[in-house]
Amino acid sequence: MILNPDQCYKAVLTRDARFDGRFFVAVRTTRIYCRPICRVKTPMQKNCTFFSHAAEAEVAGYRPCKRCRPELAPGSSIMEVSSQLARATAAQINQEYLAEGSLEELAGTLGVTDRQMRKVFREEFGVSPVEYWQTRRLLLAKQLLTDSRLPVTAVAMASGFQSLRRFNVALKERYRVTPTEFRKMQRKPGANGSSELVCRLGYRAPFDWEGVLGFLAKRTIPGVEVVEDGAYFRTVRLSRQEREYVGHIEVRHDAGKGMISVRMADALAPVCAVVLERVRRLFDLHADPEAINGVLGALARGRQGLRVPGSFDGFEMAVRAILGQQVSVAGARTLAGRLVERFGVKVSTPVAGLGYLFPAPARVAAAAVSEIGKLGIIGRRAETIIALARGIQRGELRLEPGSRLEGTLKQLRKMAGIGEWTAQYIAMRALSWPDAFPHTDLGIRKALREENPKRVLEIAEKWRPWRAYAALHLWATL
Repeated sequence: MILNPDQCYKAVLTRDARFDGRFFVAVRTTRIYCRPICRVKTPMQKNCTFFSHAAEAEVAGYRPCKRCRPELAPGSSIMEVSSQLARATAAQINQEYLAEGSLEELAGTLGVTDRQMRKVFREEFGVSPVEYWQTRRLLLAKQLLTDSRLPVTAVAMASGFQSLRRFNVALKERYRVTPTEFRKMQRKPGANGSSELVCRLGYRAPFDWEGVLGFLAKRTIPGVEVVEDGAYFRTVRLSRQEREYVGHIEVRHDAGKGMISVRMADALAPVCAVVLERVRRLFDLHADPEAINGVLGALARGRQGLRVPGSFDGFEMAVRAILGQQVSVAGARTLAGRLVERFGVKVSTPVAGLGYLFPAPARVAAAAVSEIGKLGIIGRRAETIIALARGIQRGELRLEPGSRLEGTLKQLRKMAGIGEWTAQYIAMRALSWPDAFPHTDLGIRKALREENPKRVLEIAEKWRPWRAYAALHLWATL
């Protein structure tokens, strides 16, 4: 985003929420940076410097404001990042790739040299990949120190630091305060003795929470997901450094504060950064409704807060998409439940109806077609699911944001049983690609009153790069 100082200052004067998260204002006299909506006394323009990303402000020597809390600002849409390589790099860093891998390994995953990746990333974000990651870790630590009663050592581990000493040094260098001093300054610490961890995530209004929740409710996988009492619950299994972390999460909407609340079991604290990023993509919290609706025009009228639900786990979502081929939503849900009961792992949670982990790719990859066929899943579909699991297990296929889009789509299309509809649906939800468009979908053709798929694509050209949102709007009209 190219920043115009006069326009940025005008947004600060009016506290325009449309710019929240799109830039940060740093004040030279206080050495603090804030969100444009901060309620503190507005500084003089001559003392302001504007940055597109929090990492830029921190690298320049500014500390985050304790009042407006930059860590709670909504994120930016991936479409605001012009470079595909920078976009993919940021997506992988957001998913804590660097907690286990090196920059060289990340560059290899993206098919480029380390030097090229760092150069392109700095041109786009104004900082190096490591500086970007460091800011994300420290802002998460700031939120955990503020909102939870996790021990400082647990906060350090949850924020991606390998040792308490490194965490103390980083916090002291960036924020000029120790973790203990920082926690003492907080006015409303979390409740003592809390057995669960709660974090908040921001978004840009409007946000159709009921619409997203309704979409997910119809597609919940029995045993793995539950939607009730206006909240979303699910089991979680994540790995880091060859260790597995298992628990459950609860996601609720705080409309009054314009935030999403994520409650997770203490066992997930070491991987909470990954949990939060996956919740962001599941509920499409990075979306910019103003930009999207400006392109969709009349199609978005009456549904300005619509989101495209993503996925918490790419493999799980892809399997669900394959099971949904040529059957009803309810039918696919039933088949998914049988698959979980047969190949999933039982877990204990305090949530009724939540008692299984979705089968891991390795477990499905080792299954025989006949085993899956006994669940009522036809042979060809069973073969496709096994092939998908084996591709992921071997590391040949990555179903997550930041993967090379065209290469991933090409790999999917090569699999017997995955056509254009399934590939685009997986791109829309597992890869969180906002321009994915299943143009062969019967519902979309019906909504457009056009049977020719090529003609459907021609009609959808005007909705680029937000065709995934157009697809959801078209389905909503049926």
